[in-house]
Amino acid sequence: MTQTQPSVTPKLEEPKFGFNEYAERLNGRAAMIGFILMVAIEYFTNQGVLTWLGLK
Repeated sequence: MTQTQPSVTPKLEEPKFGFNEYAERLNGRAAMIGFILMVAIEYFTNQGVLTWLGLK
């Protein structure tokens, strides 16, 4: 007895949380923005980020 294959593939939405491509891409972009902001703070204030935050 042979089984027939489905004729329609369901379109499933990828979740917006957890370990998936969307979350990894969003996290990478946030890290890049944070790094650029950190470099800009150091450049414009002539102080490191720890000094700027009062931790050093």
